[in-house]
Amino acid sequence: MQSLIEIAVKYRVMLWAGTKTTLVISFVTILIGLAGGMLIAFMKISKVRLFRWIANMYVEIIRGTPVLVQIAIVFYGLPMMGIKVPSVVIAGVDCERLISGILALSINESAYVCEIIRSGIQSVDRGQMEAARSIGFSASSSMMLVVLPQAVKNILPALGNEFVTIIKTSSQVSIIGMAELMYVADTIRGISFRPMEPLIIVACIYFVITFTLSRGIALLERQMGKSAR
Repeated sequence: MQSLIEIAVKYRVMLWAGTKTTLVISFVTILIGLAGGMLIAFMKISKVRLFRWIANMYVEIIRGTPVLVQIAIVFYGLPMMGIKVPSVVIAGVDCERLISGILALSINESAYVCEIIRSGIQSVDRGQMEAARSIGFSASSSMMLVVLPQAVKNILPALGNEFVTIIKTSSQVSIIGMAELMYVADTIRGISFRPMEPLIIVACIYFVITFTLSRGIALLERQMGKSAR
Protein backbone atom coordinates (compact mmCIF):
# COMPACT_ATOMS: atom_id res chain seq x y z
CA MET A 1 0.00 0.00 0.00
CA GLN A 2 2.82 2.37 0.87
CA SER A 3 4.55 1.75 -2.45
CA LEU A 4 1.30 2.53 -4.30
CA ILE A 5 1.00 5.88 -2.54
CA GLU A 6 4.67 6.65 -3.21
CA ILE A 7 4.31 5.94 -6.93
CA ALA A 8 1.05 7.90 -7.14
CA VAL A 9 2.55 10.93 -5.41
CA LYS A 10 5.89 10.84 -7.22
CA TYR A 11 4.37 10.55 -10.69
CA ARG A 12 1.16 12.45 -10.04
CA VAL A 13 1.85 14.99 -12.81
CA MET A 14 2.24 12.25 -15.42
CA LEU A 15 -0.83 10.42 -14.13
CA TRP A 16 -2.93 13.59 -14.19
CA ALA A 17 -1.78 14.40 -17.73
CA GLY A 18 -2.65 10.86 -18.84
CA THR A 19 -6.05 11.10 -17.18
CA LYS A 20 -6.84 14.37 -18.96
CA THR A 21 -5.80 12.89 -22.30
CA THR A 22 -7.96 9.82 -21.72
CA LEU A 23 -10.96 11.99 -20.82
CA VAL A 24 -10.50 14.20 -23.91
CA ILE A 25 -10.19 11.19 -26.22
CA SER A 26 -13.22 9.48 -24.65
CA PHE A 27 -15.44 12.58 -24.58
CA VAL A 28 -14.75 13.63 -28.18
CA THR A 29 -15.09 10.02 -29.38
CA ILE A 30 -18.47 9.70 -27.65
CA LEU A 31 -19.76 12.88 -29.31
CA ILE A 32 -18.54 11.97 -32.80
CA GLY A 33 -19.54 8.32 -32.41
CA LEU A 34 -23.04 9.32 -31.28
CA ALA A 35 -23.51 11.66 -34.26
CA GLY A 36 -22.05 9.16 -36.71
CA GLY A 37 -24.00 6.27 -35.24
CA MET A 38 -27.27 8.18 -35.53
CA LEU A 39 -26.56 9.01 -39.18
CA ILE A 40 -25.72 5.40 -40.04
CA ALA A 41 -28.78 4.17 -38.12
CA PHE A 42 -31.02 6.41 -40.23
CA MET A 43 -29.29 5.04 -43.34
CA LYS A 44 -29.97 1.46 -42.19
CA ILE A 45 -33.69 2.09 -41.79
CA SER A 46 -33.90 4.25 -44.92
CA LYS A 47 -36.13 3.28 -47.81
CA VAL A 48 -33.22 3.91 -50.18
CA ARG A 49 -31.60 0.57 -50.91
CA LEU A 50 -28.14 2.04 -51.60
CA PHE A 51 -28.08 3.76 -48.20
CA ARG A 52 -29.04 0.53 -46.47
CA TRP A 53 -26.35 -1.38 -48.33
CA ILE A 54 -23.63 1.16 -47.47
CA ALA A 55 -24.67 1.23 -43.81
CA ASN A 56 -24.79 -2.56 -43.54
CA MET A 57 -21.37 -2.95 -45.13
CA TYR A 58 -19.90 -0.30 -42.85
CA VAL A 59 -21.26 -1.90 -39.70
CA GLU A 60 -20.22 -5.42 -40.69
CA ILE A 61 -16.67 -4.41 -41.63
CA ILE A 62 -16.06 -2.24 -38.57
CA ARG A 63 -17.58 -4.72 -36.11
CA GLY A 64 -15.74 -7.59 -37.78
CA THR A 65 -12.24 -6.16 -37.36
CA PRO A 66 -10.27 -5.42 -34.15
CA VAL A 67 -10.14 -1.82 -32.97
CA LEU A 68 -6.35 -2.15 -32.58
CA VAL A 69 -6.05 -2.86 -36.29
CA GLN A 70 -8.35 0.06 -37.13
CA ILE A 71 -6.22 2.46 -35.07
CA ALA A 72 -3.05 1.32 -36.84
CA ILE A 73 -4.70 1.57 -40.28
CA VAL A 74 -5.89 5.13 -39.63
CA PHE A 75 -2.59 6.29 -38.14
CA TYR A 76 -0.36 4.79 -40.83
CA GLY A 77 -2.86 4.82 -43.68
CA LEU A 78 -3.86 8.49 -43.72
CA PRO A 79 -0.35 9.75 -44.66
CA MET A 80 -0.14 7.09 -47.37
CA MET A 81 -3.38 8.47 -48.86
CA GLY A 82 -1.97 11.99 -48.81
CA ILE A 83 -3.98 13.09 -45.77
CA LYS A 84 -1.49 14.63 -43.39
CA VAL A 85 -2.50 15.70 -39.91
CA PRO A 86 -0.25 18.52 -38.62
CA SER A 87 2.24 17.13 -36.12
CA VAL A 88 1.81 19.95 -33.63
CA VAL A 89 2.31 19.58 -29.88
CA ILE A 90 -0.25 21.55 -27.84
CA ALA A 91 -0.09 21.40 -24.03
CA GLY A 92 2.25 18.44 -24.32
CA VAL A 93 -0.13 16.48 -26.58
CA ASP A 94 0.84 15.39 -30.10
CA CYS A 95 -2.15 16.45 -32.21
CA GLU A 96 -1.28 14.05 -35.02
CA ARG A 97 -1.58 11.05 -32.74
CA LEU A 98 -4.53 12.51 -30.86
CA ILE A 99 -6.61 13.18 -33.99
CA SER A 100 -5.72 9.80 -35.51
CA GLY A 101 -6.69 8.01 -32.29
CA ILE A 102 -9.98 9.88 -31.94
CA LEU A 103 -10.84 9.31 -35.61
CA ALA A 104 -10.19 5.56 -35.40
CA LEU A 105 -12.14 5.17 -32.16
CA SER A 106 -15.02 7.27 -33.52
CA ILE A 107 -15.24 5.11 -36.64
CA ASN A 108 -15.39 2.04 -34.43
CA GLU A 109 -17.83 3.54 -31.96
CA SER A 110 -20.28 4.76 -34.61
CA ALA A 111 -20.81 1.19 -35.85
CA TYR A 112 -21.84 -0.02 -32.40
CA VAL A 113 -23.91 3.06 -31.55
CA CYS A 114 -25.67 2.66 -34.91
CA GLU A 115 -27.03 -0.75 -33.94
CA ILE A 116 -28.14 0.50 -30.52
CA ILE A 117 -30.02 3.47 -32.00
CA ARG A 118 -31.51 1.40 -34.83
CA SER A 119 -32.87 -1.20 -32.41
CA GLY A 120 -34.24 1.56 -30.19
CA ILE A 121 -36.07 3.24 -33.06
CA GLN A 122 -37.51 -0.04 -34.28
CA SER A 123 -38.66 -0.91 -30.75
CA VAL A 124 -41.07 2.04 -30.80
CA ASP A 125 -44.53 1.03 -31.98
CA ARG A 126 -45.09 1.97 -35.64
CA GLY A 127 -48.40 3.46 -34.61
CA GLN A 128 -46.53 6.36 -33.05
CA MET A 129 -45.17 7.40 -36.44
CA GLU A 130 -48.53 6.92 -38.10
CA ALA A 131 -50.28 8.97 -35.40
CA ALA A 132 -47.77 11.81 -35.78
CA ARG A 133 -48.17 11.80 -39.57
CA SER A 134 -51.95 11.79 -39.25
CA ILE A 135 -51.93 15.08 -37.33
CA GLY A 136 -49.77 16.83 -39.90
CA PHE A 137 -46.15 16.12 -38.90
CA SER A 138 -43.68 15.46 -41.68
CA ALA A 139 -41.73 12.19 -41.70
CA SER A 140 -38.56 13.87 -40.37
CA SER A 141 -40.46 15.83 -37.69
CA SER A 142 -42.29 12.68 -36.61
CA MET A 143 -38.98 10.85 -36.26
CA MET A 144 -37.19 13.62 -34.36
CA LEU A 145 -40.07 14.81 -32.13
CA VAL A 146 -42.08 11.64 -31.51
CA VAL A 147 -40.18 8.43 -32.24
CA LEU A 148 -36.62 9.36 -31.27
CA PRO A 149 -37.41 10.70 -27.76
CA GLN A 150 -39.20 7.43 -26.96
CA ALA A 151 -36.33 5.43 -28.42
CA VAL A 152 -33.81 7.27 -26.23
CA LYS A 153 -35.56 6.00 -23.09
CA ASN A 154 -35.28 2.45 -24.38
CA ILE A 155 -31.63 2.62 -25.40
CA LEU A 156 -30.19 4.76 -22.60
CA PRO A 157 -28.82 1.80 -20.56
CA ALA A 158 -27.20 0.28 -23.66
CA LEU A 159 -25.73 3.64 -24.66
CA GLY A 160 -24.39 4.10 -21.14
CA ASN A 161 -22.66 0.74 -21.30
CA GLU A 162 -21.19 1.64 -24.69
CA PHE A 163 -19.85 4.94 -23.35
CA VAL A 164 -18.20 3.12 -20.45
CA THR A 165 -16.70 0.68 -22.93
CA ILE A 166 -15.19 3.45 -25.07
CA ILE A 167 -13.40 4.89 -22.01
CA LYS A 168 -11.72 1.53 -21.49
CA THR A 169 -11.13 1.03 -25.21
CA SER A 170 -9.30 4.38 -25.36
CA SER A 171 -6.33 2.60 -23.79
CA GLN A 172 -5.75 0.99 -27.21
CA VAL A 173 -4.41 4.25 -28.66
CA SER A 174 -1.25 3.70 -26.65
CA ILE A 175 -0.14 1.53 -29.59
CA ILE A 176 0.50 4.69 -31.64
CA GLY A 177 2.32 6.44 -28.80
CA MET A 178 -0.61 8.48 -27.49
CA ALA A 179 0.24 9.45 -23.91
CA GLU A 180 -3.02 8.40 -22.29
CA LEU A 181 -3.30 6.45 -19.03
CA MET A 182 -2.05 3.09 -20.29
CA TYR A 183 0.92 4.69 -22.03
CA VAL A 184 1.74 6.61 -18.86
CA ALA A 185 1.54 3.40 -16.83
CA ASP A 186 4.05 1.71 -19.15
CA THR A 187 6.32 4.74 -18.93
CA ILE A 188 6.24 4.77 -15.12
CA ARG A 189 6.92 1.03 -15.06
CA GLY A 190 10.03 1.60 -17.14
CA ILE A 191 11.25 4.49 -14.99
CA SER A 192 10.48 3.06 -11.55
CA PHE A 193 11.20 -0.63 -12.29
CA ARG A 194 7.95 -1.45 -10.48
CA PRO A 195 5.75 -3.55 -12.77
CA MET A 196 2.53 -3.76 -10.73
CA GLU A 197 2.01 -0.50 -8.85
CA PRO A 198 1.48 1.76 -11.91
CA LEU A 199 -1.00 -0.71 -13.38
CA ILE A 200 -2.99 -0.87 -10.15
CA ILE A 201 -3.07 2.93 -9.89
CA VAL A 202 -4.21 3.32 -13.48
CA ALA A 203 -6.84 0.60 -12.98
CA CYS A 204 -8.19 2.57 -10.00
CA ILE A 205 -8.35 5.76 -12.09
CA TYR A 206 -10.24 3.96 -14.86
CA PHE A 207 -12.64 2.55 -12.26
CA VAL A 208 -13.35 5.99 -10.79
CA ILE A 209 -14.06 7.43 -14.26
CA THR A 210 -16.29 4.58 -15.43
CA PHE A 211 -18.09 4.24 -12.08
CA THR A 212 -18.88 7.98 -12.07
CA LEU A 213 -20.21 7.81 -15.63
CA SER A 214 -22.27 4.71 -14.83
CA ARG A 215 -23.84 6.38 -11.81
CA GLY A 216 -24.58 9.49 -13.88
CA ILE A 217 -26.30 7.42 -16.57
CA ALA A 218 -28.29 5.52 -13.93
CA LEU A 219 -29.42 8.81 -12.36
CA LEU A 220 -30.47 10.17 -15.73
CA GLU A 221 -32.35 6.95 -16.44
CA ARG A 222 -34.25 7.24 -13.15
CA GLN A 223 -35.13 10.87 -13.84
CA MET A 224 -36.45 9.99 -17.29
CA GLY A 225 -38.45 7.16 -15.76
CA LYS A 226 -40.05 9.55 -13.27
CA SER A 227 -40.95 12.04 -16.00
CA ALA A 228 -42.50 9.23 -18.06
CA ARG A 229 -44.66 8.12 -15.11
